[in-house]
Amino acid sequence: MRRTPLSVAVLVTALALSAAACGDATPPVPSAAPDGAAFKPVKQAPGSTLTVWADSTRQPAVEAYRKAHPDVKIDLVTYSGQDTDLRTKIQLFDRSGSGWPDVVFSTSLTSASWTATGDQPYAAPLDKGLLSKDTLSGFSKGALDPCTSGGTIRCLRNDVAPTLLWYDKKLMDKWGYQVPTTWEEYQELGEKVAKEHPGYLVGSVDVAPNTYLWPSRCPAEGLTGPKEIHVDLSDPKCTRATEMLDALLKAGSLTAESPWDASFAKKKADKVLMMPGPTWYGQYLFAGPLKVPAERMAAAAPLKWSDDDQTYTGDYGGGVWIVSSHSRNLKGSADLVKWLTTDNSVQVVNPGFPAYAEAAKAWLVNPKNTSYFAGDVAPAFGQASGQIWPGWTDTTEFNVTELYKSTVLSKVTQGATITSLLPDLQKAITDKATSLGYKVK
Repeated sequence: MRRTPLSVAVLVTALALSAAACGDATPPVPSAAPDGAAFKPVKQAPGSTLTVWADSTRQPAVEAYRKAHPDVKIDLVTYSGQDTDLRTKIQLFDRSGSGWPDVVFSTSLTSASWTATGDQPYAAPLDKGLLSKDTLSGFSKGALDPCTSGGTIRCLRNDVAPTLLWYDKKLMDKWGYQVPTTWEEYQELGEKVAKEHPGYLVGSVDVAPNTYLWPSRCPAEGLTGPKEIHVDLSDPKCTRATEMLDALLKAGSLTAESPWDASFAKKKADKVLMMPGPTWYGQYLFAGPLKVPAERMAAAAPLKWSDDDQTYTGDYGGGVWIVSSHSRNLKGSADLVKWLTTDNSVQVVNPGFPAYAEAAKAWLVNPKNTSYFAGDVAPAFGQASGQIWPGWTDTTEFNVTELYKSTVLSKVTQGATITSLLPDLQKAITDKATSLGYKVK
């Protein structure tokens, strides 16, 4: 880990950071957890130095806060941002009884789960006086669901990554194809592409759980209690998705190869007609390793299953900011995470799509974020961010997509169907969850 130089600002006796920077009145220190158990903050030292852990990508945002708040002392420590790294270090501090950072950033929603559990959860309750209801209600629909445990909000989402449909507008127009609006139309077009333009692709099944099973409302990871999940991959909402994938794999317009592989970029980058994926695929996959020319890729709204009453989609990514329950400066810590997630000046250059609704609007009008695309992506991004199905969670202590890759994907590349391997995935999820203390329904 690497530390940046300490701020040399003078300590103040009583901070009113929220009022000064973001409009909230100075909040009281939270006094109770949602289940009625008393939350007992350590002795507070208003104005004391904030130790902040963040990855290198978020470092500029923290530096921007420090510049905008010269009276706040910050000790910034850069680390990987990965959940396993964070957990190892927090467990060490738990054993020693000291050393916890005041604020941490994690690239994984999994951190929202384990930091909210234990005799004294690492994550402090944010909705018990630290942040106002107005602030919390400003996040996009469902964005704070992964941060909510036992009815209490214990982290703030930095960005969201709903899945939608990416497509090559130039090729779609050239071939006279209509952009599908349902999964049934997507399959039909995929089969048509396989016949009329062999070699061209409508997607990859490398992360099928997030991009296909989640939007289909497949009960693969439904959190029904703090350590209780619902898993039933025999559900028709699972098999309708996998049967579609199997058909398109057989036709040849879907691939089991990851679009992030070097071989894919070399041989198939110019063969992508469509690809369901998260919002960040635009700049970080197509403009990145695949090097698709500008003004080619467009974003369409998430696809809908005809039998469903409304459109649902999945989520694939998005980091969180967490305030430590051990912090001696809870008010200062809360103001920091609030500013980092809601202030337009920093969110407008956020690498991901902001979770805070007003910041998301500002992000979409920044040409640096959208000029690469063919057409306006704002309608699709805005619609997708409010359609994530809440029946699936990425906050468990295990990752369904990783289990899918080790259990299913390796065999699909050898010719097996995804549908036939669902029992294997069911067992892998059940075994992993049980080993971590979950009750599987």
